Amino acid sequence: MKQERHNAIRRLVAGKPILNQDELRRKLIQRGIDVTQATLSRDIHELNLMKGPNGYALPAALAAEEEDEDVPSLQEVLYSFGLKVRTAQNQVILITTIGGAQPVAAAIDNEEYEEVLGTLAGDNTVLIVCPDQRTASQLRARLEAMIG
Repeated sequence: MKQERHNAIRRLVAGKPILNQDELRRKLIQRGIDVTQATLSRDIHELNLMKGPNGYALPAALAAEEEDEDVPSLQEVLYSFGLKVRTAQNQVILITTIGGAQPVAAAIDNEEYEEVLGTLAGDNTVLIVCPDQRTASQLRARLEAMIG
């Protein structure tokens, strides 16, 4: 049953854009697959689906999108998903909309900023590690300006 559900999710996500879990759950029910929100969340995690500006996508589809010239800039991604930025010593904590942390972290990593040692993304939070507190404060100001 799980493999059948995963295959159905892959087919749905590869087709038309699916913007949220509720929409994905309804489409599965239409196909005779009744699934709880908790199970669907686990499936999304196991399939490594990522949620971007166009909804859920398979990792291979995201890699292909990144090769396109019209990949959204960090500023566009932050404007779409970013909510607030905080610092904690040499770390920057960026709060995003639900499901927005992964694309934001990927966009930050793509920029290859020297002041960013690494990122870690959850569902709605990105942890950015900087070399020192001064650099973290500077990065915070830059990110806040992009969020608007």
